[in-house]
Amino acid sequence: MTSLADLKIIDTATLFAGPTAAMMLGDFGADVIKIEHPRRGDPSRGHGAAVDGVGLWWKTLSRNKRTAAVDLSTPEGRRIMRRLVEDSDVLVENFRPGTLERWGLAPEELLEINPRLIVARMTGFGQFGPMSAQPGFGTLAEAMSGFATSTGEPDGPPVLPPLALADGIAGLAMAFAIMVALKDREASGRGQIIDMAIIEPILAILGPQMTAYRALGVIPERTGNRSTSNAPRNTYRTRDGRWVAVSTSAQPVAERVLRLVGRPELTREPWFATGHGRVRHVEELDEAVGSWIAERDADEVLAEFTRAQAAIAPVYDVSDIARDPQYAALDTFIDLPDEELGTVTMQNVLFRLSRSPGEVRWPGPPLGRHTDEILAGLRYDPEEIDLLRERGVIA
Repeated sequence: MTSLADLKIIDTATLFAGPTAAMMLGDFGADVIKIEHPRRGDPSRGHGAAVDGVGLWWKTLSRNKRTAAVDLSTPEGRRIMRRLVEDSDVLVENFRPGTLERWGLAPEELLEINPRLIVARMTGFGQFGPMSAQPGFGTLAEAMSGFATSTGEPDGPPVLPPLALADGIAGLAMAFAIMVALKDREASGRGQIIDMAIIEPILAILGPQMTAYRALGVIPERTGNRSTSNAPRNTYRTRDGRWVAVSTSAQPVAERVLRLVGRPELTREPWFATGHGRVRHVEELDEAVGSWIAERDADEVLAEFTRAQAAIAPVYDVSDIARDPQYAALDTFIDLPDEELGTVTMQNVLFRLSRSPGEVRWPGPPLGRHTDEILAGLRYDPEEIDLLRERGVIA
């Protein structure tokens, strides 16, 4: 039995942050019921690459989930939700603030139905404040958090990530928040409401920006691939046109790198003893490391750094990742049978537990695949289900 097999999760969220949190719980055995609009479905079905119109991002994001297509804006759809809530543990939602309340599904009302329910609310800006009612996406969080303004080359524009970074971070944070609330429920016997704004988790990941600003007036600037905390730290091009990344976050590693590239005298400079000191001499350090790497092919560079116990990694694209022996050893990727695509490859569970490991049991299913099964579990008879389908409440 996997760790969370006794949990029932309702996932009504769309796109990435909330569904990522539900996916994490499903990976460890929770029964996740994905509620989608009968005609539109989750917009993530249409994001990213697709095979014959079947979205591949959806396959990963909604793995291990049973999907029911229910229109929650209808009275009948809301009755289905209330019946689902009766014996569920967690509801994950990302409707605009006030939407559940307008539908008569306010968290407080759902907690009256099931006092042990955890209501996990994920929005761009939180449930209150001057921006709370505005549409919120991860891109806006990446802009408002300071991520974009500190990313890119010093003389270039702010840079947004080419992926749902803020959503992914918020999804992981919400999974943790849900587990904290469930732990509290063990002692109190009571559920509660989680209010998470996507703008906040990415802000935390960026480090003590506000602490440094309030104490020293520091405003982070764009430094390209360089770090403001240590040097040398950069990507460097090898003689055969490949790229490698070097990190010297630990002092002994920095010393090994400079000895390897033939510049041991720099390690004896007083400024070399701290990361901030090395940052002040970043041009000299980058030139020393970069010129040594530029004179050698990537395989030689990687081998020499490995022998010296210095920190280095090749800069990969996905084709390199597919061939990498370390990822293969970790079983980072798995192939799953899929009713629409035959077989689909996706990343495995994010971490390995020695006693109660997680498992990807199936990819994201077609829209409404489990609607009848889920409604039957709520004691709807076949005639009622057919009538709801005729009215467009379900699909």
